[in-house]
Amino acid sequence: MTLVKFNPEKKNNALLPGFNDIFESVLGDTFFSERRTNSVPSVNISESNEEYHIELAAPGLKKEDFKVSVERDMLTISTEKSMETQNEGKTYNRREFSYAAFTRAFTLPESADVDHIQASYTDGILKLNLPKKEEARAVSRQIEIQ
Repeated sequence: MTLVKFNPEKKNNALLPGFNDIFESVLGDTFFSERRTNSVPSVNISESNEEYHIELAAPGLKKEDFKVSVERDMLTISTEKSMETQNEGKTYNRREFSYAAFTRAFTLPESADVDHIQASYTDGILKLNLPKKEEARAVSRQIEIQ
């Protein structure tokens, strides 16, 4: 008789023992994990009293490559870029095409004024400034002690 340990956290373990372990070790490898994280640009989100700031790192693109849209309370930033080199009259042993696309979506708070969003792209950083509505801005005042 063989004693088999049961781990309820691993699904399909009884049907394919070790399959999940192999899958997790391959996908958890640094080569694959770096590829997955590099396919989506990194984002910094900060807030001041007057507005929200979003900075998206996307070097190598032009401002025309971006599509920024707002629908209801969802801000979507996307791009699609393909590059094909054309060299007529040559016989190719190898020819490479380049294609890159991503989409990032953010749920906006109710305090964001979506009618006055400003965007700029400089030095590989897409910057968006989302002003807060007047009633959402933090009012700070000094209180006199009597």
